[in-house]
Amino acid sequence: MPLFALDAELKFPPVHLAEPDGLLALGGDLSTKRLLLAYKSGIFPWYEGEDILWWCPNPRFILLPHELKINKTIKPLLERNEFEFTINEAFKDVINQCKEIKRPGQEGTWITDEVENAYCKLHELGYAHSAEVWKDNKLVGGLYGIRLGKVFFGESMFSKASHASRYAFIRYVQYLKNEGVALIDCQVYTEYLESLGAKMIDREDFIKKLNDLVPD
Repeated sequence: MPLFALDAELKFPPVHLAEPDGLLALGGDLSTKRLLLAYKSGIFPWYEGEDILWWCPNPRFILLPHELKINKTIKPLLERNEFEFTINEAFKDVINQCKEIKRPGQEGTWITDEVENAYCKLHELGYAHSAEVWKDNKLVGGLYGIRLGKVFFGESMFSKASHASRYAFIRYVQYLKNEGVALIDCQVYTEYLESLGAKMIDREDFIKKLNDLVPD
């Protein structure tokens, strides 16, 4: 399959033309309009070096909120409200922590300054959201992503205390379920999110769900 180079036109190639690993296009920009079009189309950005790369993997890793799994370890923490949980109280701090935190097996991060600025703008416009957990008034975990219609597109999470990111994720999924969100996009497989109930579905099925759940 060809790798498409984006220009100033706000347009993406059909997602079925992506490479086997999900890589669809490169270039373009991180303008609000392009990012929103990407998410509505089932596409997300990921930097590699200086280039913006656009992805739509097949299969797609998702979580249906009603299939969330809570294991025996985390359940007591939830019952006793081990952490304070908030929403959209510290978006800039959350994305910055996701950018700066060291991750085993990874060199650096895809969250560049340009990415950080673009998603902070999306937050200001009401599209990007964060969930935070606090301990002794200190931010110890959280996540952020994009919400469109009845879909939440997860982007990244971090943890500075045992089970903090899992706690944030579970609390936020519960909140989203109550808000009527029917699908959480986890993008690509991780064992961590599989343990919380995420699963693979065919890309075509994922796009159909987006068409039903995300308004034009």
